[in-house]
Amino acid sequence: MLTKDSVIGVVGSGAMGSGIGQVAATAGHQVFVYDNNEVSLSKAETSLKTSLQKLVEKQKLTAEQSDSIFSNIHFVKTLSLLSTSDLIIEAIVENIDVKKKLFHELEKTAKAGTILASNTSSLSITSIAAACEHPENVIGIHFFNPATIMPLVEIIPGIATSPEITNSCKSLIDTWKKTTVIVKDTPGFIVNRVARPFYSEALRIYEEGIAEKATIDWAMKEIGGFKMGPFELMDLIGHDVNYIVTETVWKQFYFDPKFKPALAQKRLLEAGFLGKKTGRGFYNYSTDSKPEEANKNPELGNLIFKRILVMLINEAADTLYLKVASRDDIDMAMTKGVNYPKGLLKWCDEMGVDNVIKELNALRDFYEEDRYRISPLLKQNFILRKKFY
Repeated sequence: MLTKDSVIGVVGSGAMGSGIGQVAATAGHQVFVYDNNEVSLSKAETSLKTSLQKLVEKQKLTAEQSDSIFSNIHFVKTLSLLSTSDLIIEAIVENIDVKKKLFHELEKTAKAGTILASNTSSLSITSIAAACEHPENVIGIHFFNPATIMPLVEIIPGIATSPEITNSCKSLIDTWKKTTVIVKDTPGFIVNRVARPFYSEALRIYEEGIAEKATIDWAMKEIGGFKMGPFELMDLIGHDVNYIVTETVWKQFYFDPKFKPALAQKRLLEAGFLGKKTGRGFYNYSTDSKPEEANKNPELGNLIFKRILVMLINEAADTLYLKVASRDDIDMAMTKGVNYPKGLLKWCDEMGVDNVIKELNALRDFYEEDRYRISPLLKQNFILRKKFY
């Protein structure tokens, strides 16, 4: 099983892959980061040097520690050089067919018993594992971007994953000073499932003309206490990532209307307006553009905040009801993975399940859409006068 001396392989030298490599190297492992793109590998190596130098300048690392971390990472362009790895973490494009092909290849390249992990944010681990002769050795280990900073890691066993491997991976990642949660292999896992209404309901409010983007962002930050508004956050993540996750979760849930993507976001993706990285998304980031003004009407702000919040609470309750993860792991995932001001199930207790149900009933009655159906667990808590905590 995995130990502090285990060799770690990483496939993909983009921001996520190199970030995971840095985390593992900081924990003292020998790390091999593979990419078939030499330009990407070179960029990753340069970026790592810069990142470590900044940490030294901020006195978060000594020069000796920085040198040690850098010497632990080996950037390689030959897949066979990962053959000594005890754990290989894949961090490539979110495409199930590409991942399955890679895992089939990795299994042939790696030594017997090597654990193969995917950093996928929403794809089926069981499906990826099906490409391997030993699916029991395949697991999901989902870091959040940037991997060097974000504390949460979702550990996702597939149907065939060995319990020993699940426990070993969790124990190892815990030693990397990360907060781990165990999650059932369902679309979006915890965070990318529960967080969908933060974006989708904000987009719905915007598409209906109830409020403009800046107003919705203001309401969620100033009234809700969120660090970023949904439109700011979508622009930061990038619509090529955020929209694709939404669409993937929606399709994997058999087109459940709860997860339906928004055309307003799809059009940005089609136009190539991907957010901050392209200079334009929902907002224009050019130097001469004027910031959009929010309508800071308290009544409108509260309407926006409550509508988005109850949809988030409803999804968190459904995630617990369907035993995707434990109560504590769901709340911890949302605070540690996406910096929510508090756990949603705890928030439900504070707001009162009767008030949550009242808000959801009003939405369901008005729209007459299955999108607004209430989680059976919320109904049970209401009937039994029970709280989550």
